[in-house]
Amino acid sequence: MSLISEGAEFNGTIAEPSLATVGDYLELLKPRVMSLVVFTALVGLSVAPGSIHPLTAFTALLCITVGAGASGALNMWYDFDIDAKMTRTAKRPLPSGRIQPGEALAFGLTLSVFSVVVLGLLVNILSAAILAFTIFFYAVIYTMWLKRSTPQNIVIGGAAGAFPPMIGWAAVTGSMSFEPILLFLIIFFWTPPHFWALAIYKMEDFRRAGVPMLPVVSGESNTRLQILLYSVLLVVLGVAPWPLDYAGPLYGVVAVAMGLCWMLLAMRVYRERLPADQACRHLFAFSILYLFLLFAVLMVDRGWGGLMARFAA
Repeated sequence: MSLISEGAEFNGTIAEPSLATVGDYLELLKPRVMSLVVFTALVGLSVAPGSIHPLTAFTALLCITVGAGASGALNMWYDFDIDAKMTRTAKRPLPSGRIQPGEALAFGLTLSVFSVVVLGLLVNILSAAILAFTIFFYAVIYTMWLKRSTPQNIVIGGAAGAFPPMIGWAAVTGSMSFEPILLFLIIFFWTPPHFWALAIYKMEDFRRAGVPMLPVVSGESNTRLQILLYSVLLVVLGVAPWPLDYAGPLYGVVAVAMGLCWMLLAMRVYRERLPADQACRHLFAFSILYLFLLFAVLMVDRGWGGLMARFAA
């Protein structure tokens, strides 16, 4: 990875060094998004049957963390022109000029190869294959294609953020079953209402950047209806592990209670037009809490004790 600013011409003097700091490169990894990805992967790993050595589990989570960060870096590399036009992202390292595009690309590709190769060599091939596909899906399918071409970008592209529980499960078992697929579906149907709530109150940003988000293309009313419809599917899927006997009563009670809260907020988004889109802001904030609590309780109710027992063995 070059530390020399891209595009500098040689004129007999040494080119100006990059202005990037360690913090700038950490920001390229999208740490807030990465933290949720790693947590859901940990849940997939903890609820999976079978045994795993603590060092292997740590290696798997480290590789998933690095792979998620690599996806974020590649996303920022390709989208720096869009980010420069949006108030929410204009201060990121690339549009602000602290990191050059070539540096971000090299950084993202290096981390991608490292995470996949190490996961394949030290854990198993299936988990590495899913991680490789996840990085490809987010960086190429979503970022380079869907995001700029269709209002369904976040619906299809949301699959990238839903794979981590499957990677965690595969790291333990080396196989796949319906349970991790159900966790995938919960995140997959969580993503559209979560992001569309943000897109409504940041609609002018997306319009100015030329990104065809649903509220920009189809209008607020249709987007609010879509949020409500996806919310119904999400709440049903969120409760499903309980009747399917993948989780106990503790999870069931929390899933039902959180689902009711989600539906109340989704109904407010659909029916009300509060000042500054407060209903959308409230749903967006609650959506992060919803997913975190749902997966945290699943880990406590189903997987935490078993995971600790495996580590102690």
